[in-house]
Amino acid sequence: MVASEKRYAPSGTEGTGSESGSVHHYHQHEHGHDHEHSVRSDHDLHPEQTHRRRGIKGVYYNPVVQVWLLGFVCFMCPGLFNALNGLGGGGQLHTDTSANANSALYATFAVAAFFAGSINNVLGSRLTLLLGSVGYALYIASYLVINIHPNVDGFVIAMGSILGVCAGLLWTAQGSLMLAYPTESQKGKFIAIFWSVFNLGGVVGASVSLAENFHSKVLSNGTYIVFLTLTVIGVLIPLLMADPNKMRRSDGSKVTSPRHPSWKSEFWGLWVALRTDRYIILLFPMFFASNWFYTWQFNDFNGALFNIRTRSLNNLVYWLSQIIGSVSIGFLLDQRALSRRLRAFSGWCVLLVMVFLVHIWSYFYQKGYTRESLETTPKIDIFDSEYPARVMLYICCGLLDSMWQTCAYWFMGAMSNDPAKLAHFTGFYKSIQSAGAAGIWRADAVGIPFMSIFISTWVLLVAGLIFALPMIHMRVKDYTDMDDLR
Repeated sequence: MVASEKRYAPSGTEGTGSESGSVHHYHQHEHGHDHEHSVRSDHDLHPEQTHRRRGIKGVYYNPVVQVWLLGFVCFMCPGLFNALNGLGGGGQLHTDTSANANSALYATFAVAAFFAGSINNVLGSRLTLLLGSVGYALYIASYLVINIHPNVDGFVIAMGSILGVCAGLLWTAQGSLMLAYPTESQKGKFIAIFWSVFNLGGVVGASVSLAENFHSKVLSNGTYIVFLTLTVIGVLIPLLMADPNKMRRSDGSKVTSPRHPSWKSEFWGLWVALRTDRYIILLFPMFFASNWFYTWQFNDFNGALFNIRTRSLNNLVYWLSQIIGSVSIGFLLDQRALSRRLRAFSGWCVLLVMVFLVHIWSYFYQKGYTRESLETTPKIDIFDSEYPARVMLYICCGLLDSMWQTCAYWFMGAMSNDPAKLAHFTGFYKSIQSAGAAGIWRADAVGIPFMSIFISTWVLLVAGLIFALPMIHMRVKDYTDMDDLR
């Protein structure tokens, strides 16, 4: 952490998120910035000395504790959704219903997430988080229903559509809170904490699935019931979280919640966010690729090649590797001995190496099977000789996923500290991510060749990195501009 970054970070928290506020502050920065700093009181310069809470309140209002609670919401809801999805086909023998449900889910997600930043700013992050989590319980319940009544594919697809809207709300609220609570030097750490707790949901879900189905050929009703119970608990956690209006960062600076303007003003804010920070557009290809690879990994590799208990074990190690990946890349991105620009470029290089490592390795397996050949090929079991190498590849897939998502959040966090602006950024992220996912899940449902899906995954990941590079060069700095704080 360079001195200039450390000096400006505490003051980067009082933004209104409005265009007029940004313009006004810009002129202050240009013409009166030095004078403004010269007249600050000791209270302004050392807010941590006058707003530090003690005892139980101090623990409860600690930003790290709130990020842990946020992580547990996603542990119970999207984490268990991931555990179910990661089995390939939602644990069903045939993956068509799951693929169509995912396509419907991400299609509605893409639309909902685009405007979810505005909804989050009006309803508040806690209520938005609560509403978003409900959809996960409905979706998991639909798989219990189809396991009991096999001919209700349409019901699962309808619940997927509802979940898409809810997920847009949940992930936008999550991104706004996760990026607003840390100081500049803590963003990588907070993202890593969240991602680790969130992925424990996948680990726990996969462990339940493995234990319940070690001797089964299909997922049992008991597995779905356990998933549903845990998800309902997750729906209630936002009620226990602190009001962001009462939160302060570890340096004492106030976390400013967005104002509550008219809906029209907030929709205008989407355009303002794009117009005032056009470099976010260069991250759009990275966003688009960020869920594309799940289709090949979950359905066309794990779901296609392995039996149910092996799929469950693969799912377990996949989400465990996500925790390792997010912690390791978060550690790199928060190295104080390195400048912020160097950390950004280092993260980019790690992603580039991982993309080519995973996909060169995967290619040698993918060229050996097709949709047609699987009809006569026995499924791979845990005890088969070809299993160890393939599960090692799947572990690397998990590492790449968590590193990619963590870097995407970190890059956005390096562009602004304002919760309202970050809500729009994360809305863009989830909207574009989901648009890509909707297309590739539908392609899988209609039987596009495995190799075509695999190659498209590889190409999109490389393209995302290429487009992100100029954004890192032009936008990530070794200090926080005053304009970036609004």
